[in-house]
Amino acid sequence: MVKIEKKDGSLVDYDFEKIVSAVTRSADRVMIKFSNEDYNKIREFVESTIKDKNLDIININEMHIIVENALDSVNTKVAKSYREYRNYKTNFVKILDKVYKKRKDLEYLADVENANRDSALVSTQRSIVYDVLNTELYETFFLTEEERKASKDGFIYIHDKSARLDTTNCCLFDMNKVLSGGFEMGNVWYNEPKSLDTAFDVIGDITLSAASMQYGGFTIPEIDKILAPYAELSYKRYFNEYKSLLEELNIEQEQLNKKCDEYAIKKVRREFEQGFQGWEYKFNTLGSSRGDYPFIAVSFGIGTSKFEAMASEICLEVRKNGQGKPGFKKPVLFPKLTFLYDENLHGDGKEFEWLFDKAIECSSKAMYPDYLSLTGEGYIPSIYKKYGRVISLMGCRASLSPWYERGGMNPADDDDKPIFVGRFNLGAISLNLPMIARKAQIENLDFYETLDYYLEMIRNLHKRTFEFLSHKKASINPLGYCYGGFLNGNKKPGEELGTDYLRPMTMSFGITALNELEEVWHQKSLVEDGSFSLEVMKYINEKVNEYKKQDNILYAIYGTPAETLCGLQIEQFRAKYGIVKNVSEREYVSNSFHCGVWEDITPYQKQDLENRFWNYMNGGKIQYVRYPVMYNLKAIKTTVKRAMKFGFYEGVNLSLAYCENCGYEELDMDVCPKCGSNLVTKIDRMNGYLGYSRVKGKSRYNHAKMVEIKERKSM
Repeated sequence: MVKIEKKDGSLVDYDFEKIVSAVTRSADRVMIKFSNEDYNKIREFVESTIKDKNLDIININEMHIIVENALDSVNTKVAKSYREYRNYKTNFVKILDKVYKKRKDLEYLADVENANRDSALVSTQRSIVYDVLNTELYETFFLTEEERKASKDGFIYIHDKSARLDTTNCCLFDMNKVLSGGFEMGNVWYNEPKSLDTAFDVIGDITLSAASMQYGGFTIPEIDKILAPYAELSYKRYFNEYKSLLEELNIEQEQLNKKCDEYAIKKVRREFEQGFQGWEYKFNTLGSSRGDYPFIAVSFGIGTSKFEAMASEICLEVRKNGQGKPGFKKPVLFPKLTFLYDENLHGDGKEFEWLFDKAIECSSKAMYPDYLSLTGEGYIPSIYKKYGRVISLMGCRASLSPWYERGGMNPADDDDKPIFVGRFNLGAISLNLPMIARKAQIENLDFYETLDYYLEMIRNLHKRTFEFLSHKKASINPLGYCYGGFLNGNKKPGEELGTDYLRPMTMSFGITALNELEEVWHQKSLVEDGSFSLEVMKYINEKVNEYKKQDNILYAIYGTPAETLCGLQIEQFRAKYGIVKNVSEREYVSNSFHCGVWEDITPYQKQDLENRFWNYMNGGKIQYVRYPVMYNLKAIKTTVKRAMKFGFYEGVNLSLAYCENCGYEELDMDVCPKCGSNLVTKIDRMNGYLGYSRVKGKSRYNHAKMVEIKERKSM
């Protein structure tokens, strides 16, 4: 019996099954499945080599070389994967060196990769160090050499590398399902709330807990409809309490009921005010285990009952009024607010136009809410008009593709309906289209063949990620997987999720810098042309739809919101292809399908130009324009209503600024004109979401994004 000498000098019996396990893992990393014949070839090669060497004891390093040679004779890609994984000691030295460097950097420099993360906090610093470690592990042991090179060069961008193998991305959380009947959280049983104030507290606890178990946006859809039943419970309690106090006064029944109703309504309104205010405190001050403030969003606006409308109204009032000490109030960032616009409810002269007007007033003061059209043109309105189902946005812009209750990707029949609440995304990988186009030009390659190479690369990465995540246990997010927060979330904690469970969830192909793509190919901007970019988007949609059918994975196409990425892609382009006029001259690239922020165009022109691309990015998109006027409600309302006819998800873009010294506020100021202080806090639209571009005079954004904000004209 041949013995294997391990690194510690101990001896173990030769066991081919251990070789099978090692080479299978290497094959899985490059999406290759070995047949029994392949394993037999490997076995024959290994054991004949051992026999030829005529040794009783073989060193483990020599054994590895034998296995590598065996794999070379069967599949060179797997052999390469095996060698890369085996060099783990050298890799770990490099990894730990990067982790140590980042840790030392944080002692002297702020981290500006995420505007909603305060790197001055020790909890955030720990998270950043963990992110560096996990990112390096992901790149070293999950990616192939080709994928690593494409990512490093910048042809693709793998979002959230530190988290994408740990858990899931953004979601539409089913809060009703979790609350109904009670649930367990942290080994404590929560009963279903019996009043509105308790519902606010419990929903806040659920949100912070569940949001920290994922990365990306955590959306509670149609919050007005969720809160209304608990408002009804509080109303009845207050009504009956007051009635019992007044009954002895022998007041006429009608008058008694009127007084009780007025009292109960007043108390319920107060609970709404305190509840929304409590959320704004909680969601903007309590960091998650990830070291950031969770990206929490709520949608509302189409609930028409008394308490549904009240919930929407007071949510807007609380945000508009802001938080802070008297004279220094300013709006908070979370939760992000999305107003669901239905022309039949909110249009001119309609019953709830008043609520839309309140939303516009709120946007003029706080930029939020953003507006989602349910009755215009395009994908999301078509679903609402046909099925009455709302596709609320996950986080800042991501939206889910249809998944039908019985038919899955396709409806089983005319009565089958799509379901969206409880579903989530499994990660995004973005194409750098200007770089891909430049590569084709420089190397005299066919553009679409070059694009196919990177589309296939993203596809394979998604497939491996999908398979990897299917083996995660439900215990990684009990509120989601065990208590109904996610679709079919009734699993036992130790149960694997499985591939069938993940089928309703999306995986995204991201798109950045169409403006720069057009400049590479036609030497024209999207304002001047855009025909090539349209052609490319049609092609990508057709290709991704083919992948969807072939892989049975719900792929989506996503207009990427580039934060740090807007500067990184320029650095990568310059390193590879230098300075190209109107492509890499600036410090940043344009976001997704948006016109360059520097373009001197009107809001209507921008809407018209970007509308061309709207239905090619149904996995996530937002349209926004800049309002150069001071709180002009009529201008804002007119422009938003126009966007609603297009079927847009529309954001109002101002630049809110507040003096921390005297409390003066004004649009887009860097120095207070009243007291001369530069202790100014500014809120700007990062992309689809808001962030602090300055906090008491100091920047929270990366350099490239700050340059972009300074050059904004149309955004």
